[in-house]
Formats: sequence, structure tokens, C-alpha cells
Amino acid sequence: MKPSIVDALPHHRCPLCGGPNACAPALSGRLDTPCWCKSVTFSPELLARVPKAMRGLSCLCQNCATQEVRPVEPGAD
Repeated sequence: MKPSIVDALPHHRCPLCGGPNACAPALSGRLDTPCWCKSVTFSPELLARVPKAMRGLSCLCQNCATQEVRPVEPGAD
């Protein structure tokens, strides 16, 4: 059975620090679950730090999402 468009992936770890990401949709299994991250804008520089294999699949934790963005090092993904 193919997952529905409202099904969230069960990724509970931040792809940057490895800590818990407190992703409410990942916990509930539904993308229509309210979450802190839906009211935040993530900069392209911050999202570029996420490893390519996890982009669009796992939420950042609130701590990483609000930290100062450092430049991405070449070959970091």
C-alpha cells in the first residue's frame, strides 16, 4: 500500500545534530498535525547544511533551526 500524501515519515532525529527534532507530524504519522516548524522560515543556507540523503525527509530540531548559519564546507554532503 502506497503512503497517502498526508502521511508523515517517522524520522525523529535532526539531520544536523542527531538529537530529537520534536517533529509532531513524524510522531503522529500525519502531515496535517500542527508543529512549531510550520510557522518558521528556513533559510536556503541552513537547508543547504542538511545532508542530501535527508533533504525533504527529516525535520531540523528547533535548536539547529534557530542557530546562526555557518557556511557549508565543500564536500560536506
